[in-house]
Amino acid sequence: MTSAPAAPVAPSAPELAVVRVPVSDPRVEPLLRELGDEYSRRYGADAHAEISRYPDEEFTAPHGGLLLLLLERGEPVAGGAFRRYDAATAELKRIWTHSAHRRRGLARRVVAELEREAAGRGYRRVYLTTGPRQPEARGLYLATGYTPLFDTGADPETIGPLPFEKHLGEAPKQ
Repeated sequence: MTSAPAAPVAPSAPELAVVRVPVSDPRVEPLLRELGDEYSRRYGADAHAEISRYPDEEFTAPHGGLLLLLLERGEPVAGGAFRRYDAATAELKRIWTHSAHRRRGLARRVVAELEREAAGRGYRRVYLTTGPRQPEARGLYLATGYTPLFDTGADPETIGPLPFEKHLGEAPKQ
């Protein structure tokens, strides 16, 4: 009796490593460059200034912040940061997924890692803003349980930056 051929084994998904890094780490450069380019395409040439709006040290532990990257085979594929907004609130900034790695859930993973880290540092709330010309970011934050602090029925262009918040430790809203 012959046995049926074995089903092919699907290759396992590459492992993603989460690393905490300073802004000066050379692996952060693709994040900053691509974010700046994306902001410039959507908002105009001066959008690169948004990337350097906050001093790098605000994204370090001594100042209440963090920058992390997701690495796949040692290469940065996604990342993000938070800074201290107030004593109870972390502000998410610079959420990024490399353009060649989008639609894989990496931004959700980054947001979840940042929330976990923020909660571990005693923050009870996360606040963020995204631009009115970033519907993908708006969708991400709504899908991950963030509450919009603006009229979602209004034209985003009439609002400006779109603020969201999420209280850490709460059960997701149904």
